[in-house]
Amino acid sequence: MPEVGSRVHLVASTWNGPIEVEGVLLSPSAEDYLTIKLVNGYNATYALDSVDEITCLGDIVTPSNDVQTVAVNSHLPLVHILHTGGTIASKVDYSTGAVTARFEPEEIISSVPELLNIARIETRKLGNMWSDDVRPQHWNRMAEAAAISFSEGAQGVVITHGTDTMHISAAALAFAFSGCGGLPGGRIAFTGSQRSSDRGSSDGSENLIAAVHWAAAGPSTTGAGDSTVVVMHAGGDDGSMAVIPGCAARKNHSSKRDAFSSINQPNIGIITVNKGEVVLDLDESYIAASSKLNSRSTESSPTLYDGGVKILQLIAGAHLHADQITHASSHGYSAILFWGTGLGHLPLDNPGDAPENDGVRAAIE
Repeated sequence: MPEVGSRVHLVASTWNGPIEVEGVLLSPSAEDYLTIKLVNGYNATYALDSVDEITCLGDIVTPSNDVQTVAVNSHLPLVHILHTGGTIASKVDYSTGAVTARFEPEEIISSVPELLNIARIETRKLGNMWSDDVRPQHWNRMAEAAAISFSEGAQGVVITHGTDTMHISAAALAFAFSGCGGLPGGRIAFTGSQRSSDRGSSDGSENLIAAVHWAAAGPSTTGAGDSTVVVMHAGGDDGSMAVIPGCAARKNHSSKRDAFSSINQPNIGIITVNKGEVVLDLDESYIAASSKLNSRSTESSPTLYDGGVKILQLIAGAHLHADQITHASSHGYSAILFWGTGLGHLPLDNPGDAPENDGVRAAIE
């Protein structure tokens, strides 16, 4: 059996007939099995007794930890990348199949060299967490870190974030800086990756290039939906990234590259990345809205969120009962958010055989 890390060609018997694959041999996921990282980035596992032939194609793949020193153009705008989670740039550990994120500027530029012509990059690691675990204290940490970056001369900030709740964090920071009528001290772009960077279809590099371009060279913030933006793929193909207002962004799909869209208002613009050339095209509606706004003051100290606020979310429907509502009022909840049906309806009327609805009405009143 070839050693872990070797490039191999494997022939195995499956229910659908013989199959041939090539890739890098990983540590097995279970006893009496072997696992291969395929060229497309996916892992495939086969029972040892189904393997008819395995041939070593090359030496063990050892990811290099060497990072080249890069010459930085001091005339380029300064952009800070604040990492909260997800993958900016990464390498594959073939002994485990894991993808390890890189954070240092030299590492990022080594993996995404196009950034070298866009901005001077500095990085700050705020955390490395699943976006599902983000709470108000993490929004505060992001907002404070962004404010510090602007005070240190950064023209823009890119916040790398897990995609599941990235749109929520983008809205939270927009309110932190602009909820009282002010503006952040520079441009704030959220971005992430729908596809892991060890897959050929990964979108992370182009998203990062576009987000850094917005942070470095986008228009000055005006409050026309641009206090924060989400920069992600505009379609399934390479080359086109949407700049979405932070307070209008929504994630509509778990894994599509173009999972994010703007709700009830147009995108701010489209950033095209093509063979090293990066171009921003602003939407006419954004240009018009920005031109009509009076100048706002810069908010150097963002409003922070109270982590002690408790909000109960209840879904309207056949299983909504009065005791769920009274529980909130008797356990110190700050508010109840009802996800209503239709135009926000709740089961409040008793058609003659639904006394539960009377209870819901009484609990609300």
